[in-house]
Amino acid sequence: MKKSMLVLLSAVAMMACKKKETTTVNQSADSSTVSAPAESGMTVSDSVKMSNEHDVNNLLSDQDRKFAENASRGGMMEVMMGKLAATNAGNAAVKALGEMMVNDHTKANEELKKWASGVGYTLPTDLDDKKQKKYDELKTKKGMEFDKMYTDLMVDDHEEDIKDFKKQASDGSESALKSFASNTLPTLEHHLMEAKKAKEAVK
Repeated sequence: MKKSMLVLLSAVAMMACKKKETTTVNQSADSSTVSAPAESGMTVSDSVKMSNEHDVNNLLSDQDRKFAENASRGGMMEVMMGKLAATNAGNAAVKALGEMMVNDHTKANEELKKWASGVGYTLPTDLDDKKQKKYDELKTKKGMEFDKMYTDLMVDDHEEDIKDFKKQASDGSESALKSFASNTLPTLEHHLMEAKKAKEAVK
């Protein structure tokens, strides 16, 4: 009888050990299944965007970025002021100058946007404070007063633009942006000549 009881107890103890091992294995399996990498909060598109920005930063020099931003804002201002000339100018030569600015700078702006899209660079979409102030002041002028201020601005701005575009054409790093600067220079020089003529006409 004692022997039978010992055999029975041994069997129960062995079953209990087996159940404990099975539970441990299952828990371990569950644990490995449930475990997941910590959330980083970054999507695939974010990663691609960061990679593109890194590529653009390597591609463009400080000179390239400064030129692209100034050219973009300058082009926008020329178009905006040219449109004002159509309604606010009193002199026919000033109106014609404004129309030329709208047509030529709209074309140049589109070329610059196409370049920026190709390299993945984001251009500014509004004027800086200095240019916005010039535009706001010009907008309040009419007739002869507008003509004088507008032609003065066109002469001064195009003299500055020509310097900037020449610098980019010679010192820029990105080849397509250098070509844009070089190819646009003749148009700017023509604008300066016509702006000086219009300025003389409204003296």
